[in-house]
Amino acid sequence: MNSSSEKHRHEAERSIESPVFGLLVISSSRYHALKRNQSVKDESGDLAQKILVEHGYKVGSRLLVNDDVHAIRLNVLKQLFEVNCDACVTMGGTGVSPRDVTVEAVKPLLDKELIGFSEILRAESYKKIGGAAMMTRAVAGVISGKVVVCLPGSPDSVQTGLALILGELKHLIHIARQNPISTP
Repeated sequence: MNSSSEKHRHEAERSIESPVFGLLVISSSRYHALKRNQSVKDESGDLAQKILVEHGYKVGSRLLVNDDVHAIRLNVLKQLFEVNCDACVTMGGTGVSPRDVTVEAVKPLLDKELIGFSEILRAESYKKIGGAAMMTRAVAGVISGKVVVCLPGSPDSVQTGLALILGELKHLIHIARQNPISTP
C-alpha cells in the first residue's frame, strides 16, 4: 500500500466514527405476506444487521419493501436523507426475473457507480457456485456523499457483499463526502 492510500485510510478512520446504515429487504412475497399480517422470516436482514452491529456500526432503520421501482427509489432516498443514514444496503430484487428491479431502480440515482464492486462480488460468487454467478446482479455507488449497496437476497451473498464493502466503507464515505453533488 502506498503512503497516499495509507494517509487516506488514516484520515477516514479519524473522521468517520460509526456510520449508520439503513437496511432494505426487497421482496414482493414477504411484503405482501406482512401486509396480510402473516409471519415473515428475514434471514438476510437478520444476518446483515448482526454483521453490522458486530463490526461496531449502527442500524438506523430496517424495512421490508415491495419489489417495485418507485417503492425502492423512495425508500433508498428516505434512508439516506430522512433517516440520515451514511449508507443504505438493499438485499433482494436483483435476479433476472421480470419482477426483479432493484438494480434498475437504484442505478439511475447514483452520482458515481462503483463498478468494481459487482465485478468482485461475481468473482467471489464464482468461486463458491460456479457459472451460476453470471446471474449475480449487484450495484454499489454514491448518492450525494452517501453509500448505496444493492446485494442479492441470499444470506451468502449478503455475507460476501458486506465483507467486501465494510473493509473500505469508512475510506469510501470519507472520499465521497469531500464534495458531494446535490441531492437528486
